[in-house]
Amino acid sequence: MSKKVAVVLSGCGVYDGAEIHESVLTLLAIHRQGASYQCYAPDIDQAHVINHMTGEETGETRNVLTEASRIARGEIKPLSELTANDADALVFPGGFGAAKNLSTFAFDGADCTVNKDVERVVKEFVAAKKPIGALCISPAVMAKILGSGTMTIGQNQDVAKAIEAMGCTHQTTDHGEIVYDAAHKLVTTPCYMLEANIGQIADGAEATIKKVLELA
Repeated sequence: MSKKVAVVLSGCGVYDGAEIHESVLTLLAIHRQGASYQCYAPDIDQAHVINHMTGEETGETRNVLTEASRIARGEIKPLSELTANDADALVFPGGFGAAKNLSTFAFDGADCTVNKDVERVVKEFVAAKKPIGALCISPAVMAKILGSGTMTIGQNQDVAKAIEAMGCTHQTTDHGEIVYDAAHKLVTTPCYMLEANIGQIADGAEATIKKVLELA
């Protein structure tokens, strides 16, 4: 029986949701490494909506679950339904949605709050000793929830300092590299927190999923 991975999305689009390359390449890595996946997202409004051509707010209101369903091709469930019994591992692609919709890290830094279902699910998987993968900016959300451990977002010193202010240790990494925190079975990789091309994103996703599935 193949291992099953729960993938938590935060919308659709790098500036206000889940980073699409990271999300799709994560799903591809799961499939190619012989596992299956189910996508989830919180059923909440986005913090705001960004025009991805201009970078400006549009004034619209969009739902995180509805937008994330674009990436999942409609095969998605509300995050409120997910428990640690439903999957062998948990993965968070990046994108500003992780820092705006799953948490308020983009606005509040180390003083951020985290969506209650995101916090609940992460703590359940840690308690069940099931592995968690976090890409790009998502490790900052893990730092707020866990309050300890070692992780990476690459080389951004401001974010690294915020992670350390939340009680964690940041480890500098380059393209495709991962950091494994054994205490929480947490695997992190920088992806687009570095200047990267799509091939380098694939490398990071593949390395993360490989380690996560080994631990599952």
